[in-house]
Amino acid sequence: MFVKSSLTVQRQTRFAFILLLSCISLSCAQKESGLAKKPLAEHVLKGSLKQTLTGHDESVRSVAFSADGKTVASGGLGNAVKLWDAQTGSLKRTLAETGPPVAFSPQGETLATVDGFKNTIRLWDAATGAEKQTLSGHGGEITSVAFSPDGQTVASGSFDKSVKLWDAKTGTVKQTLSGHSDTVLSVVISADGRTIASGSRDNTIRLWEAQTGALKQTIKTDDIVLAVAFAPKGEVLSSVSGDKTVKLWDAQSGTLKKTLTGEDNLTSAAFSPDGKLLASGSYDKTVRVWDIQTAELKLTLKGHDDVVESVAFSSDGTMLASASADKTVKLWE
Repeated sequence: MFVKSSLTVQRQTRFAFILLLSCISLSCAQKESGLAKKPLAEHVLKGSLKQTLTGHDESVRSVAFSADGKTVASGGLGNAVKLWDAQTGSLKRTLAETGPPVAFSPQGETLATVDGFKNTIRLWDAATGAEKQTLSGHGGEITSVAFSPDGQTVASGSFDKSVKLWDAKTGTVKQTLSGHSDTVLSVVISADGRTIASGSRDNTIRLWEAQTGALKQTIKTDDIVLAVAFAPKGEVLSSVSGDKTVKLWDAQSGTLKKTLTGEDNLTSAAFSPDGKLLASGSYDKTVRVWDIQTAELKLTLKGHDDVVESVAFSSDGTMLASASADKTVKLWE
């Protein structure tokens, strides 16, 4: 009896050990494949208000998250850019005598702001607030700034009807892209760094080859193009128009895929990091969040007292920031 029981115990122990190894192996495999990580799609935006950031004296025209999601930058009229702690809502730093639009480099080390009256872009060390570089060369007010994925190039649009590409380190102009017949209101660079999109008052979107500056495609629209944005994978391009719509385009063919219609004139749009949602700011004081696949309106966020000028998602998709003419920035989760 003793021998039989001992063998039984040994078998049970061996089985338990093998089962433990299997569980460890499966856990490791899940981690390597990314299955153990919570995917971006599971970060469901509930639409609850997390923070209201107050301190600007005038309309807040632009908002952006740092790459790590810990800092929010807001640019307001009256030449003030503010950096906020995204978790606590406390003010970290104010950059005076500079304003919107604002943009963080993909690495989060550099913040771009604009000096409207001087038609210049200023690059700042995001951690210290020290000025790193000044980019001068546009012949009109600068309306939009964007970084390349490697952070080495800055693209800008202007009232002078051009798009300029700058060397972020030296501050020199690398290329000037000409072709629009009116103000360039928005510019963005695709995630792979190969394509630049520009939207203009001339009712067109132009797609440019980033390396050569060659014009790849012109998309004609029915109204002025206020803002453009690439989906994270670069396969879809959104455009905000003066006709109360956000249009979704195939970035390769230039064909229209979907049209999202708001209740009032729209100002801006931003994709969630997983590319499944799109948020838009509106003159009706709301933020609308859309499902890209179904074109279904998922959320309407209310709380601002004036036009929502700009929207931005955090890099993990758990927060959405909205900047408004009511002088505030709201953080939603």
